[in-house]
Amino acid sequence: MMSNVELQSGRSAMWLEAGEGGESVARFLLRNGKALDALSERLRSSPPKLVITCARGSSDHAATYGKYLIETLLGLPVASAAPSVTSVFSTEFQQTDALLIAISQSGRSPDLLSTVERYKAAGAYVVALVNDESSPLATMADYLLPLCAGAETSVAATKSFIASMAGLAAIAGWWSDDARLRDALDRLPTLLDMAYELDWTPLVGALANASNLFIIGRGYGLSIAQEAALKLKETCGLHAEGFSSAEVRHGPMAIIEEGFPVIAFATSDMSGDDVRAAATEFADRGADVLLADCRAGTSSALPTLTSHALLEPILLIQSFYAAAERLARARGLDPDQPPYLRKVTETR
Repeated sequence: MMSNVELQSGRSAMWLEAGEGGESVARFLLRNGKALDALSERLRSSPPKLVITCARGSSDHAATYGKYLIETLLGLPVASAAPSVTSVFSTEFQQTDALLIAISQSGRSPDLLSTVERYKAAGAYVVALVNDESSPLATMADYLLPLCAGAETSVAATKSFIASMAGLAAIAGWWSDDARLRDALDRLPTLLDMAYELDWTPLVGALANASNLFIIGRGYGLSIAQEAALKLKETCGLHAEGFSSAEVRHGPMAIIEEGFPVIAFATSDMSGDDVRAAATEFADRGADVLLADCRAGTSSALPTLTSHALLEPILLIQSFYAAAERLARARGLDPDQPPYLRKVTETR
């Protein structure tokens, strides 16, 4: 059954909303420039010894991206909070001066809120990246960075995920005072619009009748391998698993055989080298490998754009979203209304 947006425009809400990724990032940067200045000054003057991320679903995949950014640019350890520690086990935390970065589209999931509440009570400084500025999470934050993605009606999060990734890149770029990264962020909205128009139809044809596949990335690209796998489950009814190109060699690759589909996201930096190597290894075993290679650009099997290597995963997932929407349709599914799912998941 087609959604109202789909009937009115000929496009699903997922397609339209994902296409607003560039606009969302532009709004985020315009709205939060002064706030990022103030936040980075605070973090440099009173640096935390530990960063903790708190998120679920797609937002947690963005948090993985943030982990790599903060650890590589600032040398600070980043850990992921387990929300059930507070919501199920009612744990009270010891005093800490950690920075807690909470990421959410809705800002309303009870287990996320209970985690933020307990960490804040223990002395953590809370920064919230949240799309709904009226949400409880926005109210709880010591520092609010609105995602500015606008209304997102499709169950599949797209533009809010892109805005979350850009927001984390902005935090890391401002905090580390990385002028090159900040300049690249200014150009990101235009590149996102271009990435959405790239022709990834080979992915649609290769996966139209698939049952299982692997998606691999590494470093900054691991987060989008996880995110792409989730989106294929949600919108296409397709069992996909996201792995690091290093981790996939520790057991999972044993099931790869002739014709097994693999999507590989390779950024232009050294972490992309290992993805390219793994893609070659899997192709030699007969796997049906679809490589999105930021070094190869438009000559890649799945064409890409080259940018600052830290931002290339955002461009890759933007191109993927367009292909995933078309794949859902090719498989006879409505990408806006996956069975059994709701837009706001209120886990406890």
